[in-house]
Amino acid sequence: MNKQTLIETHNRIKPFIHKTPVLSSSLINEMLGTEVVFKCENFQKMGAFKMRGASNAILSLSEEERQRGVVTHSSGNFAQAVSLAAKKLGVKAYIVMPENAPQVKKDAVKTYEGEIIECESTPQAREAAANKIKEEKGASFLHPSNQDEVIYGNGTAAIELLEEYPELDVILAPVGGGGLIAGTALAANYFSTKCKVIGGEPMEVDDAYRSLISGKIETNDSFHTVADGLRTHLGDRNFPIIKKHVEKIIRVEEDEIVDAMQIIWERMKIIIEPSCAVPFAAVLKNKEEFKNKNVGIILSGGNVDVKNLPF
Repeated sequence: MNKQTLIETHNRIKPFIHKTPVLSSSLINEMLGTEVVFKCENFQKMGAFKMRGASNAILSLSEEERQRGVVTHSSGNFAQAVSLAAKKLGVKAYIVMPENAPQVKKDAVKTYEGEIIECESTPQAREAAANKIKEEKGASFLHPSNQDEVIYGNGTAAIELLEEYPELDVILAPVGGGGLIAGTALAANYFSTKCKVIGGEPMEVDDAYRSLISGKIETNDSFHTVADGLRTHLGDRNFPIIKKHVEKIIRVEEDEIVDAMQIIWERMKIIIEPSCAVPFAAVLKNKEEFKNKNVGIILSGGNVDVKNLPF
């Protein structure tokens, strides 16, 4: 893994993604006593950064592999990303989704012509259902967060952010399966001389926080968080990157996530989903730590069920 790989990845996926805008709010800067810029992946195709990793993963397959289709398991955003990227490349997509995934996300997968297979809402059930399709159809499995091609693709959001704002002292990203924070950490390592990377994680699902302390991959017993995209755990491909290149992880409470989400909706007039508000909540909670620093936050996605808002 080197800088060249990231550059090649970025060039490969450029025709299939949006270069998303970077926004700021003077009101939020005043509130925090610092300069914050938001990389708006909620404006990405299908509404989340996952389009980057999914596109790179499918583009990295051989022609023969593409003909047999792809399969993934996802509570929503990666499901949509794989469906849309596959549709654009003429590849069949099988999507394993937990039965309690937001209806808005299931509808989007159908719009992008992904074939949904429903399962119980546990990591074990997801994996079993995906393996079955892999064996039956010969489809290539794409992991939402624990696959090199996906991690490199995800890292391109931070590359674009650092190209626009090379003076950033820190970039924050949410931590779920670890694919975004690992890609972000690699980008900061190769494309900046001083930018640190910090993760934001819900207290209810703080496996990554505990993993950094113990030095091994920890899991969660509870999945009760409003940040539905962050209920997954780290993997053996992304954890070594996180361990090496992520400064630390800040945990936030459920009400802090909802408050942060509401501030962005109200002040910036943009739609973000709860998972996406977690790193901003981390900055709000630790104002002193970030005071007078140049802060970048990756707003990971905006696929929210507007009939079921947490505020």
